[in-house]
Amino acid sequence: MSQSTSSSSSSAATSTARGAGHASSTGSELATTQGTTSIADQVVSKIAGIATREISGVHALGGGAARTIGSLRERIPGAKTNVSQGVSVEVGEKQAAVDITLVAEYGIAIADLAAGVRRNVISSVERMTGLDVTEVNVEVVDVFVPGLDDSDDDDDTDDQPQRTSRVQ
Repeated sequence: MSQSTSSSSSSAATSTARGAGHASSTGSELATTQGTTSIADQVVSKIAGIATREISGVHALGGGAARTIGSLRERIPGAKTNVSQGVSVEVGEKQAAVDITLVAEYGIAIADLAAGVRRNVISSVERMTGLDVTEVNVEVVDVFVPGLDDSDDDDDTDDQPQRTSRVQ
């Protein structure tokens, strides 16, 4: 039930974010008497991604496939971390809607985590871009449990000799 509610509210926000006038697919225009400012979707996406990572209790952003590809990308020398991984935005002329997919740390109250993410994303995006954030949808796709989810850290090879010595 919450999935269909989220989908319908997301659709409404998307049409709201696109605004009643011209909205380019590459960004947003803020009109002033001295000229206009265009803000690309990827700018809002990066701001939202960084703001999300600032919240304690967020382990990672993105679904399983996105995290795997991100992990592979980070192993390439000189490669940069994709700070907008797990973040999708719709930017209109004056408004933006943000969808965030994340992995929470075990023991964190998910409702409180989502509220904190929303507050920080809205504050950061509105302060830095001047856009009105109409909504921030948070989807928690997994819970990270230290010790059980070591595969996310890809350090299993370091742990194996210790496990072997404990068994002996």
